[in-house]
Amino acid sequence: MRRLLAAATTIALVMVGAAATGAQAEQVRVRTPYTPIKWGACTDPTLRAHQAECGFASVPLDYAKPDGKRIELAVSRVKHTVPDAKYQGVMLVNPGGPGGKGFGLSVVGSLVPEGAGAAYDWIGFDPRGVGASKPSLSCDSDYAGYNRPRYVPSTASIEKTWLQRTEAYAKDCAKAGGDLLEHLKTLDTVRDMDLIRQLLGARQINFYGYSYGTYLGQVYATRYPERVRRMVLDGVVNPARVWYDANLDQDFAFDRNMKVYFGWIAKNDKVYGLGNTVHAVQRRFDTEQSRLATKPAGGVIGPSELTDVFLQAGYYVFDWAKIASAFSTWVHKRDAAPMKALYDANNPRTKDADNNYAVYLAVQCTDVAWPRSWTKWTSDNWEMHRKAPFETWANAWYNAPCLDWAAKPGIPANVSGETVPPVLLISETKDAATPFSGALEVRKRFPRSVLVEGVGGTTHAGSLFGAACVDSTIAKYLATGALPKRRGGERSDKRCDPIPPPAAAMVPVTAEHGDLRREVLGR
Repeated sequence: MRRLLAAATTIALVMVGAAATGAQAEQVRVRTPYTPIKWGACTDPTLRAHQAECGFASVPLDYAKPDGKRIELAVSRVKHTVPDAKYQGVMLVNPGGPGGKGFGLSVVGSLVPEGAGAAYDWIGFDPRGVGASKPSLSCDSDYAGYNRPRYVPSTASIEKTWLQRTEAYAKDCAKAGGDLLEHLKTLDTVRDMDLIRQLLGARQINFYGYSYGTYLGQVYATRYPERVRRMVLDGVVNPARVWYDANLDQDFAFDRNMKVYFGWIAKNDKVYGLGNTVHAVQRRFDTEQSRLATKPAGGVIGPSELTDVFLQAGYYVFDWAKIASAFSTWVHKRDAAPMKALYDANNPRTKDADNNYAVYLAVQCTDVAWPRSWTKWTSDNWEMHRKAPFETWANAWYNAPCLDWAAKPGIPANVSGETVPPVLLISETKDAATPFSGALEVRKRFPRSVLVEGVGGTTHAGSLFGAACVDSTIAKYLATGALPKRRGGERSDKRCDPIPPPAAAMVPVTAEHGDLRREVLGR
């Protein structure tokens, strides 16, 4: 890849694609010059330690009015450290969400084994509306507070309360979002990515996307296939299920993963004392959840909060021991402090955390129309609840502000990778947040892609966390472009060991220190 323009050069003419596919790309001329990114010192200690540069990219609020109002995206860059002759171009990174902050992810290159990240300029950015980008969206920082109603609407009163809460949140976002609210779709961020490419003077981009970031990569590649060099997509979103159906798919998958986790707890009954079979652990969980409905643990951890604490075990194996330890401490000692600490860590009541949730909704509620009939929601979710009770109604209420969202929905992208260069797809077999069926669907749509499977694993988007087989495949691809051989049929192309569960032990609930992967990627 060549750097075609110096960073200090004013870009007087920017060409922005506006069609559904790259093959039919309609170009929109932007007559007003865009301001180049002015790189300067970073204030974040981790970025400073990696000698990153920081700045802002000016982009149109509305790409239909490219000469109109601008907004600013916070960006960071860690430049390549190899000789220029071995330089491989810019690598944009997105952590997922939607709503995840990516500003600090320019350090991800240091996590790639064998020094394979050193040949790239790694670009972190907070998507529009997120984090340090201006403006950012926040609606109600107290929304994730304690003592919420039970998730399962077993009475008309519970259902009414949740509907009132979610409607109020949507209205708060309508007031807070202003004209930004209409321009937070996936396609807006995809256009931002391409404008960042141009501001960096690059002919093509490389891209590393986690979770929702894989959908950004899919849509970018669909619109601009000729501008794609290499892509790593980990935790692959199913483009055929965006977004209402995707959440129903998650419900079934999370319920399955909780049974896997309860099996691990049962296997380690001598440590936790919560039952020696999956059924026994499930019964203990159900019993405690019912008790918490009348007397919350520590006065704050009710049945909904307990679901939220355990949900993390459905996403990742990393905190399996911590969650089991906290629950065991409550069951046997009636000490709620560890569970409260886990809840607080994953549900902070801050403007920053609310920003993540608000943008999540702003994207999901407007990428495509959601059912506006509550009757359909209740029918679908009660049907799923009968099969998968753990997370179904929690997930429904999480997304329910979409019923009353103020911004108009768009039309989902028709994702196609027929002409896209080879892409590396990664998924563990039992990923619940982005089920494995999504990875198979994208593999089918991107005929030159290769899928690496963490066989039997339950961790979501866990690459660069030490699974040697997966991480070495990434390193080889980034270094040389080489991928494992694509195999026939609807299956993965390379099978690897998944990220293993931790050793069973009673462990304190404290924040990890000195682990760059967890600090940066939030796993």
